[in-house]
Amino acid sequence: MLLLADRGFHGFDLWRAAATTGADLLWRAKNNTVLPLLESFDDGSYLSEIVAAKDKNRRTDPIRVRVIEYTLGPRGAEGTVYRLITTVLDPRAAPAAELALLYDQRWEIETTLDEIKTHQGGPRLVLRSRHPAGAEQEIFGFLLVHHALRGLMHEAARHTGHDPDRISFSRTLCVARRHVTGQAAFSPLPTRPGTHRDPA
Repeated sequence: MLLLADRGFHGFDLWRAAATTGADLLWRAKNNTVLPLLESFDDGSYLSEIVAAKDKNRRTDPIRVRVIEYTLGPRGAEGTVYRLITTVLDPRAAPAAELALLYDQRWEIETTLDEIKTHQGGPRLVLRSRHPAGAEQEIFGFLLVHHALRGLMHEAARHTGHDPDRISFSRTLCVARRHVTGQAAFSPLPTRPGTHRDPA
């Protein structure tokens, strides 16, 4: 397992605790993190070490990390510098370019949350249920609809040879809504046996 995290989570104690789980780590480090160059690798990464903030001067209890630095931004313009640290110390096991691409993929979860909260749900969405079980059911419903829409986008991309990430979720949602002839408006609470509730 490779655990990825943004720069807001990097900390010596949390890093050590996460590393002891057996997962490999790939976290973005803050720009002011001191990462001394201990050994350079052919893929552009280098070996370094991190220490606890209270030990930054003596550096008596360091943890070895590998650092991957790269810049993203418009061509010819000053871009954003990314500094990733990882527990994968051998560049042959995971070259720097591959890890940088993986970190970029991490941001897709942010896109997914935006799709569900902003586009699919809308800014005025309020869960109707007044009970935890009903609210949980509604949330699962939202997730299932998102999964179904993403499934349609994947199939469309596969048939046309396009990258699914390049297909607009909001447009797909609009198309799906236009093709829905009727929407259910019944309560998510279960009905008593033998009763019937008209969804209209």
